[in-house]
Amino acid sequence: MLLEQGIDLVVIKELLGHAHIGVTAGVYAHVRLRLQRRAIDILGNALRPTGNDPDDPPVSAVVR
Repeated sequence: MLLEQGIDLVVIKELLGHAHIGVTAGVYAHVRLRLQRRAIDILGNALRPTGNDPDDPPVSAVVR
């Protein structure tokens, strides 16, 4: 839950008492993938033209 709320992985590592960041990252890899997917979706939405402004440059690729 902390990772999904934007708390840095290093802080979570310290709170959980893990000796190495790799342990924390490995345990929560599925959460990190979900956050990456959400980031890609947000970026894709930001790059997608709205169609409201005829001066908007065309977008040749949309991240999906």
